[in-house]
Amino acid sequence: MRRAALACRPRTEMSVEIIEFQTGEAPAASIIVLHGLGADGNDFVPVCQALDLSDAGPVRYVLPSAPVRPVTINGGYRMRAWYDILSLGTDPREDEEGLRESQDLVESLIERESTEHGIDPSRIVLMGFSQGCAMALMAGLRHEHRLAGIAGLSGYLPLADTLPDECSEENAGLPIFLAHGTHDPIVAIDRAHASREILRALDYPVTWREYPMEHEVCAEEVADLNHWLLEVLR
Repeated sequence: MRRAALACRPRTEMSVEIIEFQTGEAPAASIIVLHGLGADGNDFVPVCQALDLSDAGPVRYVLPSAPVRPVTINGGYRMRAWYDILSLGTDPREDEEGLRESQDLVESLIERESTEHGIDPSRIVLMGFSQGCAMALMAGLRHEHRLAGIAGLSGYLPLADTLPDECSEENAGLPIFLAHGTHDPIVAIDRAHASREILRALDYPVTWREYPMEHEVCAEEVADLNHWLLEVLR
């Protein structure tokens, strides 16, 4: 396991710290994993280590840490966040500027996998939890090159109103895995259901799973995710 740093595209003037490791020599696929609010790249290392994707060959795991920024719902306290969160309720306002800045950052991560590690974009999965799920959907569905898929855990679709005009033709019909806890007090499952239906209406094949849990990850979910990843990476 090693640590690296990436300077983002000029529009954002941000850099990101990265944890990365691979399961064997000459990996032919990458999974970029985006953590949730207030966490960092270490958060999902145990989940990645629990996956068995040996049937798909060696895999690179890339776990960036979000930049530190003030977060409105936490009284402006500075923490790692892909974008500001203005409200946890039904308030429709979203931090579009922050979302688009982090979209650029994720684009740079995808480009790095291709140019520095020789991984074709069609062998890259974007995966995220909570805020990270939102960013995986935000960036992946707008990416100019075909990806392998998007896995979103305990999150939602951001800037949904702009997606029909901004979605990439290259990623039409992209496989998506969405999973959520039925008792999630942070991102209500109704919001996840609404995101799922918007994606299905745009003809994305969404694999949906829900579990009797809160805002967390469970063993059954990891097993289902493992199965889906093997399907899109074989």
